[in-house]
Amino acid sequence: MSITRNQASGAYRRWQPPSFDGREEAPAPEAPSQDAPPAEDLAAPPRPLAAAEPEAEIPPPYPGVQLPTVEDIERMHEQAREEGRKEGHAEGYAAGHKEGEIAGREQGHAAGYQDGKAQIEAEARRFSELADNLDQALAKIDEEVAEELLGLAIAIARQMVQHTLATHPEAVAETVRAALMQLPQGHAHIRLHPDDLQLVQEHLAEQLAHGGHRLAEDESLTRGGCRVESPGAQVDATMETRWRRVLEQLGREDATWEPDR
Repeated sequence: MSITRNQASGAYRRWQPPSFDGREEAPAPEAPSQDAPPAEDLAAPPRPLAAAEPEAEIPPPYPGVQLPTVEDIERMHEQAREEGRKEGHAEGYAAGHKEGEIAGREQGHAAGYQDGKAQIEAEARRFSELADNLDQALAKIDEEVAEELLGLAIAIARQMVQHTLATHPEAVAETVRAALMQLPQGHAHIRLHPDDLQLVQEHLAEQLAHGGHRLAEDESLTRGGCRVESPGAQVDATMETRWRRVLEQLGREDATWEPDR
């Protein structure tokens, strides 16, 4: 049986290059030829098959390009993993270093705050102690100054009394009159310094005569003072006693009358 040209062209199959993903594409269906024999011719008994011919070697799709081998692919994978590991290590180190710096700054800030707080508290306690010591020192100074002022006032008062007795010796008459007024009855015995006796007689002669009082000399008494004795009472109007009473009112008990010799 003879095969026409159209029949031969219909039996031809176009070569397709292999797929890189390992899957072979199914051959596209070919359009039937216009000169194809009728269906009844195709149903004719099959012809004996010719002997199988060896398959021809498939040429590379791109001449001059060498595809990577399995070892090359594994090596590239290992290199990618190593680069990824190094990059991850570097990023992790950088992140950890940054967090460490932040934590270090926070820790240093906290430590510095605590140190500064402790120093401020120590300085506050020291200033408080200094203020307390200053208050105590000022109180002591005030006390010493007050004591000195009081001593000075007492000295001035003593000088004034002595000056009054020296310039106005008749002032002893007022002392005697005040002492007599404290007695409930007359007929008193008045003891005076010899130098004051004549002065009292001159200034209180009428009062002494009316009350029946008597004068007596006593050299143990200081000028300006007297002792008055009656049957029912006794008045100590000496300079020492009067001076002591004045100082007791001022809170001083250690100062005594010291006449100017």
